[in-house]
Amino acid sequence: MEKKSSGIGGQAVLEGIMMKNKNKYAVAVRKPDKEIEIDVKEYKGIAGKSKILNLPFIRGIFSFVDSLVLGIKTLTYSAEFFDEEIETAEDKTVDKVAKSAFKEKAESFLMGITVFVSIVLSVALFIVLPYYVSEFFKWIMSINSNALLAVIEGIARILIFVLYLVLISRMKDIQRTFMYHGAEHKCINCIENGYELNIDNVRISSRQHRRCGTSFLLFVMVISVIAYILVSALMPSDVTRLVKVGVRLLLVPLIAGIAYEIIRLAGRSDNLFVRILSAPGLLMQRLTTKEPDDDMIEVGIRAVEAVFDWREYQRNMGIDSALSEGAMEE
Repeated sequence: MEKKSSGIGGQAVLEGIMMKNKNKYAVAVRKPDKEIEIDVKEYKGIAGKSKILNLPFIRGIFSFVDSLVLGIKTLTYSAEFFDEEIETAEDKTVDKVAKSAFKEKAESFLMGITVFVSIVLSVALFIVLPYYVSEFFKWIMSINSNALLAVIEGIARILIFVLYLVLISRMKDIQRTFMYHGAEHKCINCIENGYELNIDNVRISSRQHRRCGTSFLLFVMVISVIAYILVSALMPSDVTRLVKVGVRLLLVPLIAGIAYEIIRLAGRSDNLFVRILSAPGLLMQRLTTKEPDDDMIEVGIRAVEAVFDWREYQRNMGIDSALSEGAMEE
């Protein structure tokens, strides 16, 4: 069964929401004075530069990189509104020196460094650390089966991921960001379910969505378990640890590409297989999304309407306008 997917997506930022529709994105931020600031720009990214990069299983790799770059870019933008309140004279001097040294390339340079560090930390935490956890079990339990070690590694990877989400979800600032994340999902679900985009309808929409980045990352974890079991079964027993880690790193783009295709399928279909496949990711979103307040919902609505004509979308989908005018029933 085909779903009425809008194709829009986004993410929570500091006291705000970013919504992206094709090459256009908007960041709506609730400033310290309670006014909503909206910044609308275009971002084509890597994936939009070549037809080859948009082929199945390849597009997911570059879409992930684009999402990471745009995510950091919009987070940095939202943080500027709150840095102004605590910025010291020394901070301003350092900022001026950086801008003077790199001029217009400063932002791109710092963005590249941030993305690189983010990728290195993610690889260390979710790829390298689980491998050495399995090596520890191999040492204390004298395990000789590569397949069993790959299973232990996979379980460790998923547990580390879940523990990471549990720990950061307890941080006060992150909790507010997760509330905005919930508002983002609720806005999209409200539109895709055929209802007028207003605070009342958004409030009672679901805060879980199948195309969420949390679900994508969980798919990456699960697919990596299967991939590493297959590779470990085929790999000679005398291969060095460095080679084993290297093979895991080389498989990451392929795993990301497969996970991306699954997320796309989940966004378009609503059959039993897709619902079962999506269930763990939706469950995980209970950690990464929280119920937003009405002010946060308003920010989400403003971000959507800056880049997406939801009324035209609903007309094109053949949704009854009379249905979309009233509030949803729980």
